Amino acid sequence: MFAKLTTTFVAISALATAARGGPPSFNHWGGFSSLDNFDSFYGADDFSHSHHSSQVVVKQDSELVCHTESVVIIQQRLAVLQEMAKKIITEQTCDVETQTIVFQQYYASLGSFSHDLTRSSGRSAGYDNSVASHYGDIYNSDGSLSNYDLGFNGSDVGSNYYVPTSNWQDSSSPSSVGSAYAAAQGAIYY
Repeated sequence: MFAKLTTTFVAISALATAARGGPPSFNHWGGFSSLDNFDSFYGADDFSHSHHSSQVVVKQDSELVCHTESVVIIQQRLAVLQEMAKKIITEQTCDVETQTIVFQQYYASLGSFSHDLTRSSGRSAGYDNSVASHYGDIYNSDGSLSNYDLGFNGSDVGSNYYVPTSNWQDSSSPSSVGSAYAAAQGAIYY
């Protein structure tokens, strides 16, 4: 019963914020100190870094050629990243409310990448090489998760953008990618 009341309160709070016309702030949301400075990462008006994200393409040439691996190899690596995200969220904050908000932010930012893949965002699909280079900094030498500042903010994401050689064909990709997207979205519910 308490969980239902809390969920209702949270939904009403979000609606009230939206009704005021401003973006919701998650700084110290619900009184949780674990959410202090939440908005300073991407900004209060850009929850998932999709609205004000500008790409500064550093590299887009034949040096960054994408190559095809077995889809299972790709799925395995993405499953590892998925489980690492779960580990970071569940081990590095104890408040389930903070876990929920941080996960929704992460999930929404992946949705933004989906729009890059389909080009509906107007941006090319790629990655921030500077941020990606911190992959090895996630763990300490003893195998535990690190807890030190990696030295960047959300506003930095996209400022060192690498775009592998484009495989987008203006004449056929909108249709074929649209079909692939629709098929994948349809499969989610089975």
